[in-house]
Amino acid sequence: MYQAPRGTIDILPDEQNYWRYVEQKAAGVCRLYGYQRIDTPAFEETGLFTRSVGQGTDIVEKEMYTFKDKGDNLITLRPEGTAPVCRAYLEHGMSNLPQPVKLFYFADIFRYERPQAGRLRQHHQFGCEAIGESDPSLDAEVIDMAWRFFASLGLRNLSLVLNSIGCRQCRPDYIRTLKDYYVKHAPELCPDCSTRLERNTLRLLDCKKPSCQKIADAAPRSADHLCPDCAAHFAGLQKYLQTLAIPYAINHRLVRGLDYYTRTVFEIQPEDAGGQSTIGGGGRYDDLIEELGGRPTPAIGFATGIERIILNLKKQSIAVPPLPIPRVYIACLGEAAREAGIRLGADLRKAGTGVIVAAGSRSLKAQLRQANSLAAQFAVILGEEEVRAGTAAVRNMATSEQQAVSLGELLSVILNEQGD
Repeated sequence: MYQAPRGTIDILPDEQNYWRYVEQKAAGVCRLYGYQRIDTPAFEETGLFTRSVGQGTDIVEKEMYTFKDKGDNLITLRPEGTAPVCRAYLEHGMSNLPQPVKLFYFADIFRYERPQAGRLRQHHQFGCEAIGESDPSLDAEVIDMAWRFFASLGLRNLSLVLNSIGCRQCRPDYIRTLKDYYVKHAPELCPDCSTRLERNTLRLLDCKKPSCQKIADAAPRSADHLCPDCAAHFAGLQKYLQTLAIPYAINHRLVRGLDYYTRTVFEIQPEDAGGQSTIGGGGRYDDLIEELGGRPTPAIGFATGIERIILNLKKQSIAVPPLPIPRVYIACLGEAAREAGIRLGADLRKAGTGVIVAAGSRSLKAQLRQANSLAAQFAVILGEEEVRAGTAAVRNMATSEQQAVSLGELLSVILNEQGD
């Protein structure tokens, strides 16, 4: 038998209420902050990601699904959501719109990595991008929106950590200082960090190996090496977070996993979780639009994995509303009753009522058993005798009370009882 590829899942009907709940809350929060939805292709030219995400990152070197199409073009399945949105911003002239341009998306993300809880090779992401403004108040607003989104889901005991990793003016000096520090510890580094020492020094701080974490804890801090503009920006962000009464902690090891980040980086985590616990994060990427061929354009974004959110909803036993289901089941006995049931079902659906019309030739007992398993509120029973009389039996499945109703009145009776 065929099975879903490793690192992918089928989202079955009994899980769909979680997905729709998260998407509904996300879209609702975005409306509060003036964000508009954008959808980008599932694949892009490979160069978009190698140029934006960075050659020295794990995503580009190890995780991208890249192939040549039949036109001999090098194509990559979307490994993250920000670069495609920035490409769309440039391609469609959004720099001519009032700035910042605020966009949100739901996207499938593809990364060839070891599957783990809440992070699959094909996973799903909700993200927001605010493009065209450098004011730290916008950073605070994006964080506030993320914080409000998780609160709207009912998630509790979350913590916000943030850092500033500087800009193209002050970061080179910091990276030299960081590299000088790590060179002294080179024999103690894991193989991945030995490579990062030469190719992507900043990512040394993000290693999850315990031996490397001890070295990172004592490493020079980026916040101590910021230029005056970056220091003022970071101080402004903290002031606005305090204004919004959002608690936070500064983590000097926080750098995020993509090369395009500048200045602000942040993550939101469950307080009692261990490694790989982040449920959302983001940061500023003031150089990315320019790197992709546009004018210098500051921007900040945020993203979260929907699978990881759902894991936390279940872990915290948060009740999620069920999806609407058809409330009327029409049981039919005989061909004449089936024709009448099909007509009745069509009339009820036109009136906005969900209906399941029984199929096959099962007994009335079997049909009512199915109506009960489908959680139908009413069973409408039609037999040849009812069809001749122009009536139907309407059973309340919760109370087993049953009444005979003329077919002409049945629609209003069902609608009235549903309203109750």
